[in-house]
Amino acid sequence: MSRPGPLNSLTVQSLKAILSRRAYGNTYRVMSHKAIRIGITSVVLALAFSGLLWSTLSEGTEYYKHVDEVTGDLAAWQDKNLQVHGFVVNESIMRRPDSLDYRFEIENNGEVIKAEYSGIVPDTFKSGAEVVVKGRLGVDGFVVAPNGVMAKCPSKYEPKAGSVPPGANVSGGQ
Repeated sequence: MSRPGPLNSLTVQSLKAILSRRAYGNTYRVMSHKAIRIGITSVVLALAFSGLLWSTLSEGTEYYKHVDEVTGDLAAWQDKNLQVHGFVVNESIMRRPDSLDYRFEIENNGEVIKAEYSGIVPDTFKSGAEVVVKGRLGVDGFVVAPNGVMAKCPSKYEPKAGSVPPGANVSGGQ
C-alpha cells in the first residue's frame, strides 16, 4: 500500500490536471464541430432562401405606369411586365368580326399607345373609359395579357357635368 505523502499527492494532482485538460480538449473539439455544422446549415438555408426570393421576384415584378411615363422612354419598358393606366381613345376600339380580338388606343396627357387584346372585355370597356391594361410592351404596341383589361367603373357619387346649379356651395362650408 502506498502511504500518503507529498509525492503521491503531487501525482494525483497532476493526473487530475491531465484528465481535465483532455476532457476540455474533447469538449472544445465537439463544440467546434457543432459550430461548423450550424454555420454550414445557416449558409445553405440563406442561399436557398435568397435563390427562392430572387426567382420569385424576377418573374413576378410588374411595374405600374401611366401612358405618358411609358412613352417617354419606350426602349426601357419593352419586354417588361407592365400595368399601364390611361383612357381609351374615343372611337379607337376595333373588333375583328366573329372573334374576341380587339385593337384600341390608350392615352394619357396627350401620349398614346396602341394595344391589342384577345378575350372578353368588361362591360364598362368603351370609348373614353379609364382603364388599366396588364401585359408587355412590344415593338408594335402593347400586347395585353389574358384577363388583362380592367376598366374603371364610373362613380355614381361624382356629380355629372352641369348637375350642380350655378352659385351652389359645393364645399359644404358656410
